[in-house]
Amino acid sequence: MHYPCIVYRRDNANTEFADDRPYHVTKRYLVTFISQDPDSIVWDKIAALPLCLHNRGYAVGNLNHDVFNLYFEGAIT
Repeated sequence: MHYPCIVYRRDNANTEFADDRPYHVTKRYLVTFISQDPDSIVWDKIAALPLCLHNRGYAVGNLNHDVFNLYFEGAIT
């Protein structure tokens, strides 16, 4: 990997039902921003995304890791 970088994965989904059928789903992604700079502007840009929450931050091997929960809502067609 080359730093800074973003690693993400789908983590969870919350489905709402009506008449025993799914009609709305909210997907949650774990987005990890990894950088050598603890004050990177990219952190601010990720944190400013709609439905985004900073979950935790930690350092490993001179790299700063910041984990965000990012939510996407949508209707099921």
